[in-house]
Amino acid sequence: MTALLRWTIRIHKWVALLVGIQIVLWVTGGVVMSVIPIETVRGEHNIAAPSPMPIDAATIIPVGQAAEAAFPGQTIRGATLQIWQDQPVWNVVAVSGDSDLVDAVSGEVITPISRERAIAIAVADYAGDPEIAEIEYFEDATWESRRPGPAWRVSFDDGEGTRIYVSPESGLVTARRNDAWRFYDFFWMLHIMDYDEREDFNNPLLISAAVLALLTVLAGLLLLVLRMQRLVRMELSRHRKGTPPTRK
Repeated sequence: MTALLRWTIRIHKWVALLVGIQIVLWVTGGVVMSVIPIETVRGEHNIAAPSPMPIDAATIIPVGQAAEAAFPGQTIRGATLQIWQDQPVWNVVAVSGDSDLVDAVSGEVITPISRERAIAIAVADYAGDPEIAEIEYFEDATWESRRPGPAWRVSFDDGEGTRIYVSPESGLVTARRNDAWRFYDFFWMLHIMDYDEREDFNNPLLISAAVLALLTVLAGLLLLVLRMQRLVRMELSRHRKGTPPTRK
């Protein structure tokens, strides 16, 4: 056995031992993510279809008035006129990133929203009429919501574990979660090797594991080539030894 073959075997064995489990997790995660429809993970089948509602432009207050009501004396980044809870509102966003909803007819600042309003928003966003299992308030972002700022979480007793997060600051649904999402997210975490925020696809741990996995594959291919060459040489040598001498 040549020195190159011995070293190739050693490298392949130890590197494969280090990354073998992670390779299995990558493959398993790939299977899970390909089998479960992403629409189910996102809970899109439970999202209520928006109902069209005409807006009477003559009744809408100017955007400047809405901006002044939401952030007096401040510069705003932008404002969007939209339908919210069957009424026209201005979604005003400050330079800081904070946002407020302003009634586009009366000019009243709607946010921050109350517990009762959060429930109404979640129920209106859900396609169906399931019972509410629990209402919780989080001052800071949770590992599940992954959205900055406080949020109301409305959990539904629908057999799927649907949980809708509503921002008290913007009055909008910021995240939809369910049991399928949690199962999917667990394997996503293992797949990208981000065990904290579960969002960084370019973390050093994943890059290192990917490089080691590539070395494992390359070492295996080199090992295969070297062994095939060795088998060919052995077979040629055997044939030469078995060939009768030529008569002169």
